[in-house]
Amino acid sequence: MDNTGANPQGIVVPPVEGVAGGGTAYGWNDGGGVHFSNSSPRGSIDPSEVLTSDLVHVWCLPSTANVGPQEIPSRHLEPINLLAARNERESVQIALRPKATWGGSGSAGVVQVQCCDLTSTSGDRLVVGQSITLRRVVSILGVPDALVPLDLPVSQINLAPGETTALWVSIDVPSAQPQGQYEGEFFITAIKAEAESPSQRLGKADRYQLYSELRNCLDIMEPDEGKPLDEVVERAKSVTTSLRRALLSPVFSEFSTDNGPVDMMDEDAISNLTVRVKLNLTVWDFVLPATPSLPAVFGISDTVIEDRFGVEHGSDEWYEALDQHFKWLLHYRISPYFCRWGGNMRVLTYTCPWPADHPKSDEYFSDPRLAAYAVPYSQAVPGAAQDYLQKEIDILRTKSHWKKAYFYLWDEPLNLEQYDMVRSMASKIHTYAPDARVLTTYYCGPSDAPLGPTPFEAFVKVPKFLRPHTQIYCTSEWVLGDREDLAKEIVSELQPENGEEWWTYVCLGPSDPHPNWHIGMRGTQHRAVFWRVWKEGATGFLYWGANCYEKATVPSAEISFRRGLPPGDGVLYYPGEVFSSSHQPVASVRLERILSGLQDLEYLQLYTSRYGRGEGLALLEKTGMYLGPERYTLEHTPIDVMRGEIFNTCRS
Repeated sequence: MDNTGANPQGIVVPPVEGVAGGGTAYGWNDGGGVHFSNSSPRGSIDPSEVLTSDLVHVWCLPSTANVGPQEIPSRHLEPINLLAARNERESVQIALRPKATWGGSGSAGVVQVQCCDLTSTSGDRLVVGQSITLRRVVSILGVPDALVPLDLPVSQINLAPGETTALWVSIDVPSAQPQGQYEGEFFITAIKAEAESPSQRLGKADRYQLYSELRNCLDIMEPDEGKPLDEVVERAKSVTTSLRRALLSPVFSEFSTDNGPVDMMDEDAISNLTVRVKLNLTVWDFVLPATPSLPAVFGISDTVIEDRFGVEHGSDEWYEALDQHFKWLLHYRISPYFCRWGGNMRVLTYTCPWPADHPKSDEYFSDPRLAAYAVPYSQAVPGAAQDYLQKEIDILRTKSHWKKAYFYLWDEPLNLEQYDMVRSMASKIHTYAPDARVLTTYYCGPSDAPLGPTPFEAFVKVPKFLRPHTQIYCTSEWVLGDREDLAKEIVSELQPENGEEWWTYVCLGPSDPHPNWHIGMRGTQHRAVFWRVWKEGATGFLYWGANCYEKATVPSAEISFRRGLPPGDGVLYYPGEVFSSSHQPVASVRLERILSGLQDLEYLQLYTSRYGRGEGLALLEKTGMYLGPERYTLEHTPIDVMRGEIFNTCRS
């Protein structure tokens, strides 16, 4: 995205079709807070002569706040104080709402946001663009959800009249970052919408001349193998002259002066009219593990990628697209798998699109960030290979990462025929690998062969019915309702001594007020999904889809959620092309809160490893963070209290 000259980052909300709902205001209501006047004549204010604080209200909110366009400020600007372990991401929001109009038609005005590194007293740094990122919160269905990246270290943002804009600041603390107190600032300045920059005024002939100069530099220097030294020197002198002439072109005039290049963070550019947002970060002296303690396996639809991005199944472009999605999601402590749906909810799942004898297979499966991987029952890319399944298993069983492997064959079998298909497929797998783990998701027993007198009793008896053809029994949280004590009945039917595990999942349900990831739910409600998983004692988690929008055939097509599903169900990130020319996926607010929930779980695991599970449960109750699926904090403070308590008692 271009954020210079006359093109400040006034991101247009993408069209959304398919599901009605959502809302526009979250958090504080319109009845309180500070009131503004937009009665000033449009464009009559010169922002270079007025305090930015008189033009824009700036305030900060935690990452669990849903900051919609109609959010009304109810607090003054205060320094941001964050706490983080090493190998952890912490986020906060900066909200901006115009008090007056100083811009052109349709705009309240433009603000410039500048970021600086965070530094410690010992000189260690967290660098902008590497550890520090800035994204704009964009509403989907009227609800703040998409996080569109902004340029760093400087961005220009268009503010709409009478609307609040939220900026999402994230800090990724590297695993080797020294502990300590880090400080930095964000500088927010109301500015005039600049006229065209010199680069925008260049005509085609001027642009072609510049292109020719740069092209000539390459032609002169390539190739130079075997050339006499004096000829190479002459070529270098010629290239130097050409580059100097190119740098003196008007296209670069805004970046240089007679005294050398302009420092984008020069104090002259930060006037006394600027609003300064101070950020303090405490980096603790422990590291969150690279390999997640709890496998969280999330599906990515390969057919959605094929349709939207126009890549043919099995082509080089297809492999590249899947590789990008896989690596991107790993940053969220998620273990991705690709999926393709068949009839009657049979599903082909695979984490690596390449076969087990390909070098990419070891690269994927040996990555310490990957906690679990799906092995396909049949080839992800059809070929002529005989005995494919046996060959894959024979190779993978020789690897140290085989303990991460699982087979996910069928989604939510409903009747005896479907359950028998699971049993048959699992039997074939166990013929080749008796120690293989088969995962089955379910929320009921076979409807045409009841296993008990009531639906729940039949549901609880599924492990006995499927044994020994399933090792990971993955049940819907919807079945439990608000009776988390029922989890004990499920676990009592399992045989952990024989390698059986209990995982859980959410999808359509449970619904409000229970934790889930639907658009429009509270921020703590999103984050609490993994609080619930930890408290109930599950050892893994599955989510059916992260990119399952309706079919589209161009990357930039309107965002359409699948009809019949709650808003946001099955969609945790968006194609970057919907918002800009970027090909990088755009995370949702919900995906960031999923990461935060998984990090919270690591804190609880650390505390439990020191003091026992009973003490961990007591801490959840003492802080008021999570007591049950209908009793969890709606405020952010208990989260930081829990994390601070764990740090104070577990620091080395």
